[in-house]
Amino acid sequence: MTGTAPMVQFEMVTKRPVDLSSTLSPLRHGRFDPCHRADVDGTVWRTSLLPSGAVTYRLRQLGPSVVDARAWGPGADEFGGCLPGLLGEHDAERAATFAPEHPKLADAHRRFPNLRIVRTGRVMESLVPAILEQRVHTVAAHASWRQLVSKFGTPAPGPAPDGMRVPPSAEAWRRIPSWEFHRANVDPRRAQTVVACARVADRLEETVDLDRDAAHRRLRAVPGVGAWTAAEVAQRALGDADALSVGDFHLAAIVGWSLLGRPLDDGGMVEYLADLRPHRYRAIRLLEVSGQARKPKFGPRTPIVDHTWH
Repeated sequence: MTGTAPMVQFEMVTKRPVDLSSTLSPLRHGRFDPCHRADVDGTVWRTSLLPSGAVTYRLRQLGPSVVDARAWGPGADEFGGCLPGLLGEHDAERAATFAPEHPKLADAHRRFPNLRIVRTGRVMESLVPAILEQRVHTVAAHASWRQLVSKFGTPAPGPAPDGMRVPPSAEAWRRIPSWEFHRANVDPRRAQTVVACARVADRLEETVDLDRDAAHRRLRAVPGVGAWTAAEVAQRALGDADALSVGDFHLAAIVGWSLLGRPLDDGGMVEYLADLRPHRYRAIRLLEVSGQARKPKFGPRTPIVDHTWH
């Protein structure tokens, strides 16, 4: 436990029932993410850096539509405005319009009707880990995120679980030396993209107030941020239930094997899921939480590349 910051408490009654754990799980970048912890009882601890300052918050589900939220730190009061997005309030009515015909999706939607699409409103906090995950093994990307946040983030305020850190500010990301990225197994291309985004972070944070197409255009205007990275940010920071991660190494094949019993490429996936607009990402999440996302294992696993020795 760190710090003794005063606590601010909120109790949120949502418009519709929400599954807190599955709704927030996409925000976790690895089992040992220093910004996200999940207790065995479903309680979620997270940290964030808001305009008013750092915050640690704890979310605990009290009932299908009731969530107890407690926050500590300079950003605790401001955090109250973030809570509806974290609980998917923007998504509740839209989710009710989802009526998939595929038996597996229909079954998943029936079993997990309270899954929502999260909206954190914090772009850099989703953008940096997405950049780190570009074209590398997820395990390696998570380790890089953990190492960089642990070293360049700040201590979590309040009674946070041991080891939790607040993500670095844009200025801190911009000032990280190239050799520190190298030590964290981040190649120069991804490191340069992180720094480039940090330099225009204010403009990127404004995408939360733009329409979908404008937000994607602004994100992709930064060299090194492509369609896949923009979609990963839209799914988490912008609450976009239709953001499809085209270009993902595994996703098209997973969609194909899960829903058709054969692999698809990106073009085939986009064409096949077209009728699910504006719920394509929701469909992916339902496959994941229901355990129906599958892909046969052929050949060796993707190797984990170590950039630190070069």
